[in-house]
Amino acid sequence: MARYIYDRSGWPDLEWRKAELADQLGHVRHRQGRLLGRMDALGFPLREEAALRTLTEDVLKSSEIEGEILDKAQVRSSIARRLGIDIGALTPADRHVEGIVEMMLDATQRFDQPLTDQRLFGWHASLFPTGYSGLSKIVIGAWRDETAGPMQVISGPIGREKVHYEAPAADRMAGEMRAFLDWFNRETVDDPVIKAALAHLWFVTIHPFEDGNGRIARAIADMALARSDGSSQRFYSMSSQIRLERKDYYDTLEATQKGGPDITRWIAWFLGCLDRAFDGAEATLATVLAAARFWESHAGEAFNERQRMMLQRLLTGFEGKLTSSKWALIAKCSQDTAGRDIDDLVNRGVLVRDAAGGRSTSYSLRP
Repeated sequence: MARYIYDRSGWPDLEWRKAELADQLGHVRHRQGRLLGRMDALGFPLREEAALRTLTEDVLKSSEIEGEILDKAQVRSSIARRLGIDIGALTPADRHVEGIVEMMLDATQRFDQPLTDQRLFGWHASLFPTGYSGLSKIVIGAWRDETAGPMQVISGPIGREKVHYEAPAADRMAGEMRAFLDWFNRETVDDPVIKAALAHLWFVTIHPFEDGNGRIARAIADMALARSDGSSQRFYSMSSQIRLERKDYYDTLEATQKGGPDITRWIAWFLGCLDRAFDGAEATLATVLAAARFWESHAGEAFNERQRMMLQRLLTGFEGKLTSSKWALIAKCSQDTAGRDIDDLVNRGVLVRDAAGGRSTSYSLRP
């Protein structure tokens, strides 16, 4: 008896009930078109900032899904430098962050180029520049082999693990990936958004690498969505929304991989997740416009380099509360200098002191 979808007769021919998904697909495509239209109406600098924020969140959240926390400033700086966007002082990024950013930008900036095994090997090598996943040495830039044993997705403590999924045997990888890449690079009659959903599921079901399969699957989906947009600029993040819905994501994926060839449930979930990702894009757009209005309203005022940097941080989503200690740490200045910078902004009505709540006084932008 077949345990998984790839064991069933006809794999990888997949089926879905198109009539059942038609209204949902039409709604998503309508929202996608409206969002892209709104972004096209913005000036170039605002579009750049919206795309920079979206890509930053996409890289951060795709890694968070796998339990890895990256430094936001490093990610943002790495993306800005590669895209030639001026954001002032750049934060040096370590090679691991650079590798993840390199993969994501290659997928979205070169969305119209064929996806090949060598390109995927390059992505995989970028994710693991040291050749290790954690403390374990893994095969880099090649399909997984038999040495690591069965490729399983498990959870739970050692000795009481639960196997959620076991991928096809390693000796099937070359053939499985050849079929996938031939399909992905071929013109099909499927809607491009449907193709993104299929590509995500198909790749992560094959699980061709020892590690990094989830992040690469999401990069492939982003590549397919960029094709559906006809644009390399990203204004919505599926990874950010998947991070918010991680349990549903894994539950739906597991149920689909243990089911038959009908993957309607998976596509419906993917379309719903994409629809909710557009909500996040609207929030990003609102934040970008608010930042633009802020700088316009203070166009005639002089800020020193530290003040400008910290205000920009507050406008792009400062984590936690701003205190003089954090200011000194981030701006690399003394506590006294931080206090003078902050007092100046408070006196000018740019910052306000938050209501008392703890041992340290905190500050926020004036609404």
